[in-house]
Amino acid sequence: MSTGFEFRQAGALAAKEFRDRLRNRWVLVVAVVFTVFSLAITYFGSAAQGQIGPRSLELTIASLVSLVIYLVPLIALLLGFDAIVGERERGSLDLLLSLPITRLELLVGKFAGLAAALALSTCAGFAVVAVVLVQRFGDAALLHYGGFVFSAVLLGLSFLSLATLVSVLARDRAQASGLAIALWFVFVLVFDLVLLGLLVASGGEWGGDFVAWLLLANPADVFRVLNVFSLDDVRRLYGLASVVPPALADPWRLGGAMFLWIVLPLAAAAWRFKP
Repeated sequence: MSTGFEFRQAGALAAKEFRDRLRNRWVLVVAVVFTVFSLAITYFGSAAQGQIGPRSLELTIASLVSLVIYLVPLIALLLGFDAIVGERERGSLDLLLSLPITRLELLVGKFAGLAAALALSTCAGFAVVAVVLVQRFGDAALLHYGGFVFSAVLLGLSFLSLATLVSVLARDRAQASGLAIALWFVFVLVFDLVLLGLLVASGGEWGGDFVAWLLLANPADVFRVLNVFSLDDVRRLYGLASVVPPALADPWRLGGAMFLWIVLPLAAAAWRFKP
């Protein structure tokens, strides 16, 4: 096993991972899933108000945010939970590490290949909706919608990073899959309920900026605030402007928080990774 870090080695492994996902049609399947659900929400999300098709760019993106929060983390966790532990169970990890490649190169290469597959499937899945929105609202919609898709990719990468950490820490694939599903439940379903419970139990004493800043401890909430709380129409419609302080709604601060959610779990995985 070599020492140091060579981008060429990590890049070769990343390319192999990416080709494997293309070959087994994982990218195609996920892209089709995103396309079907995003089109359904875009066209029929306003059916209750007696309208078919997008009413406004802001409300369409706000509706798609819910889709992304539920689907993207789950897909990212299922994609990456066996990245390392799967190789260990198959007995191929020792073989890989016997080659002139370091553990860090192996980990980064695995993550980069899976990240490329996840990013491609996410962008391809939302591409059809981009065409619909541009036809309906003009070219200006592309920039706003592009920011939404980019943040969805970042959300996926943050959960893929968590999945990589789980894959390093788990003893076997069964434990890794259980931990991955548990993470999805905690971040997507339980976290906000706990915060709401704290507010109700404390009679509002723990409210204000303190609870709002706790949203940064959940990448799904960072994504939600980044997309929903920056939309003026949605803030006025649902009164969300009074919930989140302006300092928290800063896109650069939220982007930095999402970046940390990608980097820190991956760094912890690199630190704990042992053959």
